[in-house]
Amino acid sequence: MKQPTICPKFEKAISLLSQRWTALVIYQLLLGPQRFNEIQSSIGISGKVLSDRLKELEHQGVVKREVIPETPVIIEYSLTEKGLSMEPILRTIESWSQAWVKVELDSSENE
Repeated sequence: MKQPTICPKFEKAISLLSQRWTALVIYQLLLGPQRFNEIQSSIGISGKVLSDRLKELEHQGVVKREVIPETPVIIEYSLTEKGLSMEPILRTIESWSQAWVKVELDSSENE
């Protein structure tokens, strides 16, 4: 029996979203435009990893980087139309996680 093939577009989408921190960055930007430090402190990601993820998401057309020429220069990140279209997907995952995912507390948090 022939195995069904996975659609290459679906595979690419899952590969993008499953990259560590990527979905959390997109989820955070659903709140609106934010500066680098706001995103970093909100999700607890290292600066290098966040920089890499933002560059990749910008390359994929999911995130827009806007330079505001003030002193000092302000850089804001926001979701493009393509990025905003992921909201129902992430909200569905959020609902599913509330119903089905248990968070294990480590022993230091139980004390």
